[in-house]
Amino acid sequence: MKWNVALLQMDIAFGQPEKNVEAIRNFVNQLQSSDERPDVVLLPELWDTGYDLKRLDEIADKNGERAKQLLSDAAEKLQAHVIGGSVAENRGGRMYNTTFVFDRSGKLAGSYSKAHLFRLMEEEKFLAAGDRPGVYILDGQPVSSVICYDIRFPEWVRVHALQGARALFVCAQWPHPRLHHWRQLLISRAIENQMYVIACNRVGEGDGNTFCGHSMVINPWGEIIAEGMQQEEIIRAEIDLTLVDEVRSRIPVIADRRPDLYRL
Repeated sequence: MKWNVALLQMDIAFGQPEKNVEAIRNFVNQLQSSDERPDVVLLPELWDTGYDLKRLDEIADKNGERAKQLLSDAAEKLQAHVIGGSVAENRGGRMYNTTFVFDRSGKLAGSYSKAHLFRLMEEEKFLAAGDRPGVYILDGQPVSSVICYDIRFPEWVRVHALQGARALFVCAQWPHPRLHHWRQLLISRAIENQMYVIACNRVGEGDGNTFCGHSMVINPWGEIIAEGMQQEEIIRAEIDLTLVDEVRSRIPVIADRRPDLYRL
């Protein structure tokens, strides 16, 4: 199974959902008019509001309806799977950082809310944490998604691999000066789980932070096959999910696990 993936590395207007929705529409139009249509499109974290957490009561997306409509329309228009980055979701009066995933027909394939809240940006003061893994079936293939800070928790990513995920999609707002951490953590998650890691970061500035871009596609050997810079751009790559089977058969890391030794 081969997929062409497209990562929408974008700047985000701080606390301006309408402006950001229009930016996504423009990216979708670019993809639709290109010679090569993607099979999977990935957006960055909190592309609707940025980190304007203090105003979430005012600007968060109630039950994700605004984002769901936009992403479903994009999936149907492109006939591509859309891993919808994440948005600020107002669910029952509680705020979540949530990914919505749509298949090629525009049907909701699943959702995931960020499990690990990042104290350095005070997420725990404004957001509720998710408690379920994000695993979906797209074109008959099990894939998964996590959000930004989640990649610092290898045990959480391993949960997704053990549920059969062959690719991990990561959306992020990863700031300077930790670009080195971003690159090394993503490569490590790919190597140790023998899966593709496809990660979309944002660029630009917001609330005193500068975001470092460098969205990446990494194969199950840990090799970077595509990487962005620090500007708005669409990063493209082709991935071949059969490589996951080859790597896992040659070095049977998952089969050789000793979970009886890992209990704390």
